[in-house]
Amino acid sequence: MTPHDFIQAVTSDEPKHAKKWRSLSKQELNQILMETPPVWKGSSKLFRNLNEKGVISYTEYLFLLCILTKPHAGFRIAFNMFDTDGNEMVDKKEFLVLQEIFRKKNEKREKRGDEEKRAMLRLQLYGYHTPTNSVLKTEGEDLVPRSYWDTLRRSTSQALFSDLAERADDYTSSLSDTTLLVHFFGKKGKAELNFEDFYRFMDNLQTEVLEIEFLSYSNGMNTISEEDFAHILLRYTNVENTSSYLENMRGSIPEEKGITFEEFRSFFQFLNNLEDFTIAMQMYNFASRSIGQDEFKRAVYVATGVKLSPHLVNTVFKIFDVDRDDQLSYKEFIGIMKDRLNRGFRGYKPIQRYTTFKSCVRKELYSR
Repeated sequence: MTPHDFIQAVTSDEPKHAKKWRSLSKQELNQILMETPPVWKGSSKLFRNLNEKGVISYTEYLFLLCILTKPHAGFRIAFNMFDTDGNEMVDKKEFLVLQEIFRKKNEKREKRGDEEKRAMLRLQLYGYHTPTNSVLKTEGEDLVPRSYWDTLRRSTSQALFSDLAERADDYTSSLSDTTLLVHFFGKKGKAELNFEDFYRFMDNLQTEVLEIEFLSYSNGMNTISEEDFAHILLRYTNVENTSSYLENMRGSIPEEKGITFEEFRSFFQFLNNLEDFTIAMQMYNFASRSIGQDEFKRAVYVATGVKLSPHLVNTVFKIFDVDRDDQLSYKEFIGIMKDRLNRGFRGYKPIQRYTTFKSCVRKELYSR
């Protein structure tokens, strides 16, 4: 897929136009990659500036999806997992070794999902369940990690000593370069990535996606309406009837003040720390009851370090406070926000993510 395709995949419900597959010669690919700036020239407009002049692999697509949901505090952990020799720099081989580990784990998970589907079909057709190795965990078998970072965490300690690392030169030399590889490691692949550049890339990507979503509603203004904020917040969630939330907010906020981009971004920074917020709420014993605005704002700050403006907190409460008692249902709010944080991918199996990726693909690459 192209950088433009990636942006479309994460900011639209579905691709706007069907893409046709076509082949690229090595010369055409090299010409496209010539447009890629070095990592130190990165910005929050990188993907928009590249537009169709770039290529992203499926494994990179999964990597980028995960970046969108990670808190800033997790950026150092992510970098250290790539930096398998601990020299405070990541080279191309380290990056590709762990990508290969993740790809193999993903294929294993895909196979497991297919086995589960067949087992469920047998249950529906014949009324019995046939155990399979992929459905039932056998003694000594590792559980499949739930996320990209879980996979890296489990694999990093042995990465340099694994068969993959020993054969790294073989498979890395057979791979085509991509926009991300050239951006990180240069056109010759000899550059190394430091933490500052890695942090800036991750932060810029999060900012770019948020800017695109904000600008799609702001119409050139400095703010979006509270109702537009509600629309964005409820996208990609499991809420079937969003009209009740919108009607509730309209009746509770009669005078529009608007949400600035700084407020908008701060809320999604909080969402990226949702797990820490959930733990904090449980420690405060708020998980079993509704909470007020002051309690909510304090819990967000204590757990995540993010300060939400009083107007933003009030807007969130007006959206989700259906019975209008100025209290927020913790369990309902957390459930909806987990869906929003993961942009509808929370329940997706690997094959579904691949289908989303494939629907955006327009180029098939050949390195030879």
